[in-house]
Amino acid sequence: MTDPLRIFDTTLRDGEQSPGATLTRAEKIEIARHLETMGVDIIEAGFPVSSPGDFDSVKAIAGELKRATVCGLARCVPLDIDRAGEAVKDAANPRIHVFCATSKIHREHKLKKGKEDILDLAVKSIKHALSYCDDVEFSPEDASRTEYEFIRDITIAAIEAGATTINLPDTVGYSYPDEYAAVFRRIIADVPAVKEKGIILSTHCHNDLGMAVANTLAAVEAGARQVEVTVNGIGERAGNASLEEIVMALRTRSDHFGIDTNVDAKKLFPASRMVSSLTGLAVQRNKAIVGQNAFAHEAGIHQDGVLKHRETYEIMNPADVGVPSNQLVLGKHSGRHAFRERIEALGYSPDQTQTELAFDRFKKLADKKKEVYDEDIEAIIDDLLEAGDTAGRWELVSLQVVAGSDAMTPTATVSLKSPEGEVQTDAATGDGPVDAIYSTVMRILGREFRLVDYRIRAITGGKDAQGEVNVELETVGDDAPGVRAGGRGLSTDILNASALAYVAAANRLSNPQRRQVTQHSGV
Repeated sequence: MTDPLRIFDTTLRDGEQSPGATLTRAEKIEIARHLETMGVDIIEAGFPVSSPGDFDSVKAIAGELKRATVCGLARCVPLDIDRAGEAVKDAANPRIHVFCATSKIHREHKLKKGKEDILDLAVKSIKHALSYCDDVEFSPEDASRTEYEFIRDITIAAIEAGATTINLPDTVGYSYPDEYAAVFRRIIADVPAVKEKGIILSTHCHNDLGMAVANTLAAVEAGARQVEVTVNGIGERAGNASLEEIVMALRTRSDHFGIDTNVDAKKLFPASRMVSSLTGLAVQRNKAIVGQNAFAHEAGIHQDGVLKHRETYEIMNPADVGVPSNQLVLGKHSGRHAFRERIEALGYSPDQTQTELAFDRFKKLADKKKEVYDEDIEAIIDDLLEAGDTAGRWELVSLQVVAGSDAMTPTATVSLKSPEGEVQTDAATGDGPVDAIYSTVMRILGREFRLVDYRIRAITGGKDAQGEVNVELETVGDDAPGVRAGGRGLSTDILNASALAYVAAANRLSNPQRRQVTQHSGV
C-alpha cells in the first residue's frame, strides 16, 4: 500500500506573509490546533528569527502540539538556525527548515556568491541544524529557475550533509507542470541516494501564474511525497498551492493519482472559515472547494440535474469537506451546552475561561439581534483571540460621533483606558466620522499612524448584522518607521467596530511582539 502523501502546512509562516494577514500568538495556536486535529503532518509555525513575537509563537506551538511535526524556518545563517532550534526544541517532533537561494539571478543580485560558496554554506547550515534535531529540511530557493546541474549537485550535497527532506520550490510561480515534474523525475533518476536513504522530495509552489496546484500535482505524479500548502492558498503575492484543493484533487481523482493524505476532509471547510476570519482575508466566492459558490447551482439545467441525481453536476459531496447542510441558529434562550457544542463543531477549542467569556458576549449579542448564526459565533471567538492578553493594552471605553453635514464638521469624542487603568478622553474633527475617530485616538495615544488599509464587511445578512472592520496601520516618525500591524473590530455599530479595529492595531504597534513580521523569508 502506498504511504500517504505528507501535508506540510505553511499557513502560519508563508500564509501570514500575505499583506495584512497578521495573527496574534493565541490565533496562531488555535489554527495550529485545528491543523493537527485535521491530520496535517508538518506545521511550519513561523520564521523565529524575524521577530520576538514570531519566536514566541513557534515556541508555544511546539509545546502545544502532540502529534504533528512543528517546523521553524531559517536562512543559512547561524543566528537564524539557533533561533529556530531554540523555538522548536520542546516539540514532540521538531524540524528545522533551512533555505538558500540558488538561481543565477539570486546568486548575482541578492547573495553575490558563487556556486561553490552556496554549496559550502548549505552543507554547514544543515550540519548546524542537525545539532538541534534529527529532522532537517533543505530548500534551494528559486529552484525552478536554477540550472538543473546545480540543483542536482546541491541536492547530493544536502543529502550527504544529513538533510532528510529536499524541497524544490517554485518560489516565484514561474514554472509549468511538465517542466516542474521533469525536475523531480531527473533528480530521482540521477541521485540514487534519494531512494537508497528514503529521502522525501517536497514541493512548494507559488501561484503567480495561477498554476500552483497544477504544478504541485504534477510533481506528486513525478515522485514528490511532501507538498507545502496553505489554507485557502494564502501567501506571498498571489499565494501558495491550496491545501484544500490538493487534498480533494487527490481524493476525488484517486483513480488517477493513487495516493491519499492523512487529512480529515470534513475539517477543511471549518479550517478555511477560521483562517479567513482570523487573518481578515476573505475567500473569493468562486474559490474551489470552500468558496461560497463552490456547491451553488443557479442555472436551471444544473438545478434540474442535481435534483435528479447530485453527481450530474457535483463531483464532490459538500458534506465530505465539512460544508454544513444547515446552520444551527442560536438565540437568547440557548444554553451553554449547545453553545459549547457549536464552537467545537466550528473547529475551535477554547478553554473554559474563553468559553465563558464567549458565552457572555453571545448572550449580549442575542439581546441585540433575534438570531445568532455561525458567522456571529466565529466572530465572537475570533475577537477574543484577537484581544488575547489585555496587559499593556489600551481599551475603548466610550465613543460619541457627530457624523456631520453641510453645516457641521464630523466630530468624534473618544474615551480610552490606558494600560495603567487611567481613562483619557479627547475629541477631534475629520473629513468623515471614521477619520475623526482615528484622529482622536492618535491624539490620546500621542502617536501618529498612517492608515494603509480599511475594510468593512457584514458578518451575516440583515439590518441587525454585526459589522467587522479590518484595518492596517503603519508607524510614522518614531524609532521604527514603516512597521505595519493589523487590527480587527466587531460590533453591530460599524463606527464602534472601526474604533475597536484601530485601537487593536495601535496596541500591536505599541508592542514589538505583536507587530507583523516585516523580515519576510523567500522560499
